[in-house]
Amino acid sequence: MIKIVASAERHTSNKGWIHSEFSFSFADYEDPSNAHFGCMLAHNDNELKPQQGFKRHPHHDLEIVTYVIEGHLHHSDSLGHEQDLKSGTIQVLSAGTGIEHEERNTGDEKPVRFLQMWFLPENPGIQPSYQVQNFKHSERLNHLQPAVSGSGLEGTLSIAQDVNLYLSRLEKGQQLDYPQQEERRTHIYVVSGHVEVTSQDGNFQLGSGDAARIHKSCHLKLQATGNEDVSELVLADLP
Repeated sequence: MIKIVASAERHTSNKGWIHSEFSFSFADYEDPSNAHFGCMLAHNDNELKPQQGFKRHPHHDLEIVTYVIEGHLHHSDSLGHEQDLKSGTIQVLSAGTGIEHEERNTGDEKPVRFLQMWFLPENPGIQPSYQVQNFKHSERLNHLQPAVSGSGLEGTLSIAQDVNLYLSRLEKGQQLDYPQQEERRTHIYVVSGHVEVTSQDGNFQLGSGDAARIHKSCHLKLQATGNEDVSELVLADLP
């Protein structure tokens, strides 16, 4: 089964200082029929204006994955970490028993675009932790680059859930195969460009901001289409 969620179907939140597109119920958007996809509780595409940010706030029992697409995002937290996260950086924040953090765009000119995904951990009450890693464009060109893994994939950040997260930049016409396991879920999000997803359910065209929620469709083919030189996607493999 495959469900396409078009960019226009997301909930738009525009507070002036931040523009967000919510794929699932979040903040002022309440829809019980669209609360999660497996253990994925939130998928927000954010654009944060210069000199703006989230004040320090708490979380607990969440696995928070942040991917900086464009610009620099300044992070600080109650564990003592303070860091500028540049484009291509993935951060995993395991909130566990409790953590406070804040995120800001400390620049004066350009907005920061970043994805933030929330996952329910396998077990509550773990020790809070913080990890970060930058992935170069060349590392994920025409390739599904493992970035986050709950199963210990080499070179990845760990997460307290049975999730594998991949990054990819596909040149026009290039194709990838992804052998989805029947009992698993796959979430594909197009960051930019155009991607065709082929499964046993048919061929589906995705543009920037579109997503595919896939369950029991098994072998998948992903191909960059359209006129862009490169299309970018994020693929999450979920229980």
